[in-house]
Amino acid sequence: MKQRPTEPSEHSPGTQRGMGYGRFAAMIATSTVVMFGLMYLNTYALDHVRYSQTRTWMALLMGATMALIMIGFMWSMYKNKAANFGIVVGSIVVSAGALWLVRSQETVDDLAYMKAMIPHHSIAVLTSERAHIRDPQVRLLADRIIDAQIREIGEMRRHIARLEASPTPEGAPDLPSYRDRGVPPPPPETQDASEDVGVNRAAPVG
Repeated sequence: MKQRPTEPSEHSPGTQRGMGYGRFAAMIATSTVVMFGLMYLNTYALDHVRYSQTRTWMALLMGATMALIMIGFMWSMYKNKAANFGIVVGSIVVSAGALWLVRSQETVDDLAYMKAMIPHHSIAVLTSERAHIRDPQVRLLADRIIDAQIREIGEMRRHIARLEASPTPEGAPDLPSYRDRGVPPPPPETQDASEDVGVNRAAPVG
């Protein structure tokens, strides 16, 4: 009597073809790059997109965390236990390092700070302008936020151009914030001051 072929099981060699560690690494690397790009999709205008070191470290943090979760769920599909433990340890190290870079801002200088803050401010403009706000006091708050962010985006663009033309001297000391110095905050910008530097806060953003 002719024997019927057996169905391949979930763990048979044929079902695991292409599930090697190279594919796993490519999947994590691709996902990390995609996540970095996705973090810019909520900027208000395309010309507000600037490279951000902080977003890079956040993408690495998410990619390493994703690798840790995926190897945990797919542990039985990858037979090299030493490699699996290596992925776990490597993911933890990368996650911890990326988180430290995000929290410490250790690599962020004047230019990197402002280039990262422009898309950050742009997000505030988008949410403040398009949210369905019904309370008059909240609308006033949102309009003040829009006004401040537009003014500061323009100010940061000018400082970026200035510092790219004339960089800060090597070895210049870090300047602590007013909170670290224990002094009152600087006075808010006035309308006259913003007009003096050519910021049209009523014009469309972009």
